[in-house]
Amino acid sequence: MEFLAKKYLFTPGPVPVPPKALLTMAQPMTHHRLPEFSEILKEIRENLKYLFQTKNNVYFFASSGTGAMEAAILNLFSPGDKVLVVSAGKFGQRWFELAKTFGLNPLVIDLPWGKAVKPEQVEEVLNSHPDIKGVLLQACETSTGVKHPVKEIAQLTKNRETVIVVDAITGLGVFDLPMDEWGIDVVITGSQKALSLPPGLSFIAFSEKAEKFSEKSTLPKYYFSLKKEKKAYEKDTTSFTPAVSLLLGLRVVLQRIKEIGLKALFEHYQVQANACREAVKALGLKIFPEVPSESLTVIEVPEGVKTGELINFLKNKLGIIFAGGQDHLKGKIIRITHMGDQSLFDLLVAISALEVGLNLFGYQVELGAGVKAAEKVIFEHLKHRYF
Repeated sequence: MEFLAKKYLFTPGPVPVPPKALLTMAQPMTHHRLPEFSEILKEIRENLKYLFQTKNNVYFFASSGTGAMEAAILNLFSPGDKVLVVSAGKFGQRWFELAKTFGLNPLVIDLPWGKAVKPEQVEEVLNSHPDIKGVLLQACETSTGVKHPVKEIAQLTKNRETVIVVDAITGLGVFDLPMDEWGIDVVITGSQKALSLPPGLSFIAFSEKAEKFSEKSTLPKYYFSLKKEKKAYEKDTTSFTPAVSLLLGLRVVLQRIKEIGLKALFEHYQVQANACREAVKALGLKIFPEVPSESLTVIEVPEGVKTGELINFLKNKLGIIFAGGQDHLKGKIIRITHMGDQSLFDLLVAISALEVGLNLFGYQVELGAGVKAAEKVIFEHLKHRYF
């Protein structure tokens, strides 16, 4: 870096971590079998139920979110079971890969990246294959920013011998996903998204229906066994050595979420997303996904702009870290997160950097136009809320 520049992390995971959580995780190590740590676990587990909006147990593993995805497969299904995978991006593909790896029989609704699945598409496949055991999809497909209609699909599986399994790694804590109210059978998330922590923890919750499925599952499991975790849960401990420091940080973050309240938290992300989208429109750019999520804004890069060079310049020279596209979307999109320890005004930094970067790399936009549009959304929100 040629001059001093504060780093701003706008990638969709990892995300900025609150200072209080960072300081808590930096404390001297404690032992995970001490009675006082069991009390911390009890508090964490109750607050996780609040976040998941469920009365059921929420389990966690020392892994990335993919570990909880694998745990869902291992604890729900048996070899040869037929599952329906909604594949509309990198992480929809991951559901397919996991299903194949463990000997399931995946049927796929293969969508162009950026498109959201329609409930009738799912219903048609379910009607044609009544022996489907599970529907696997994302609440938000992180690679494209698209939001799938989880509520409507949960209604389709509610009265069938089929479970809906939702990867909410970029959704839970960002927008409303009331697990029990909607009848979602399995919800998964990870620590490095809306939970505003470093990577390393994954979480999974099962409905009563999913618990019954797990009793019949014959796939081999050891570390990711929910049966083992349930026994440990009942004794206020864990089956294996947990990620102690991360859990201490999680305790702080969950306390903060309860203090803010889910309604206010969801409103914050909605305002962030709306402000960013208005900025994008004001700059004459296009939002990439068909149904954009509140978790991140994904922008189509104009023709002629060398996206990799633009992203690297902002990162290396200005300390502004955006994410590009994955696989065939490399060089075609820029992804800006709204998750993590990020204020409404941090977004203005992101928009300003985008404006400057585009102008430096061959696409002329009016400097300040995007910031002005975003600021107007923020102003109207603050005026409505406080005045």
